[in-house]
Amino acid sequence: MAVLEVLTWPNPRLRDRAVPVERVDDDLRRFLDDMVETMYADGGVGLAAIQVGDRRRVLVMDLAPKGEPRRPVAMINPEIVASEGEIVWCEGCLSVPGVRAEVTRAERIVVEYLDRDGHAVRRECEGLESVCVQHEMDHLEGLLYFDRLGPLERKAVLAEYEAAERSVGSAG
Repeated sequence: MAVLEVLTWPNPRLRDRAVPVERVDDDLRRFLDDMVETMYADGGVGLAAIQVGDRRRVLVMDLAPKGEPRRPVAMINPEIVASEGEIVWCEGCLSVPGVRAEVTRAERIVVEYLDRDGHAVRRECEGLESVCVQHEMDHLEGLLYFDRLGPLERKAVLAEYEAAERSVGSAG
């Protein structure tokens, strides 16, 4: 397995839209394994292919609590088919490191996708799992979490991110 490079804002490739996967094969499974390895290496709970510069419509996540066995999930061609309720969650992103913001999302969703073996799955998600799936699926549409914020909050988050990036750059 390989650790892939995670694109960070303002890389324009983060605005790409994913294209559906036509065939689930060993090449795709290797890529999913690399995505999982990358997610773990960067300390994330989810990762979309767009974030590593690949336009396939896939995402991975693992919400196992620290200290418990890993439980990675791969979703190929995910589609949200139902949603209800509202939840506000303080989100961060591997592509916008160092800043977080409260984002409003659906509290419960039903997502349909293919698993890593190409089997159709229908999964009901709520709470953090719902937020994670929606966050990663936004990436597949070329959206970042700050796109869901109001204009002033979005500006503040991006200013904080840019300031953090400048301080990291000047420290090196």
